[in-house]
Amino acid sequence: MIHKKYNLFFFWILLFVLTFTSCGSKKQRVALPADFKGPKELSRLYGVRLTPDDNIFLYNEGAKWLGVPHRMGGLTKKGVDCSGFVAIVFREVYGKQLARSSADMLKHNCKKVNRANLKEGDLVFFRTGKGRKKVPNHVGIYLKNGKFIHTSTSSGVIVSSLSEPYYVRSWLTGGRVKNL
Repeated sequence: MIHKKYNLFFFWILLFVLTFTSCGSKKQRVALPADFKGPKELSRLYGVRLTPDDNIFLYNEGAKWLGVPHRMGGLTKKGVDCSGFVAIVFREVYGKQLARSSADMLKHNCKKVNRANLKEGDLVFFRTGKGRKKVPNHVGIYLKNGKFIHTSTSSGVIVSSLSEPYYVRSWLTGGRVKNL
């Protein structure tokens, strides 16, 4: 049993190293970031079992933000709002610049995807509160198994389930970022 745990850990380390080494003849030394969490720790944090098919960099970047408080218009670890959080994670993980508001992300950066077809890294859009019914005012990043990471006004950056009644009621659409 312990042997399997070590094999999985070393698989993730090897995958990380191979991703960031070049095929050139010059040898490069690659070091894991100091804040890199292994798949076992990330699985515990997110409540999902990570596999080699999962984007470990997405989960690791999201983990750096867990617990950061909500602050409207915020873009730092002192406070961040939902669209700011999503924009920062996408820039760091995918190198992709997204619009700054949830409505503009859906309008300019995504093609709509229904809930049944969500994939890791897709955006999930909600209409919370009052306002125009088809215009989102909340966004998160889909992970897997119905879970997504987002910034809650009451709890800061958290992982939630799409099956929670609040998110079932306020669900608008999923969005797959174009040219990813």
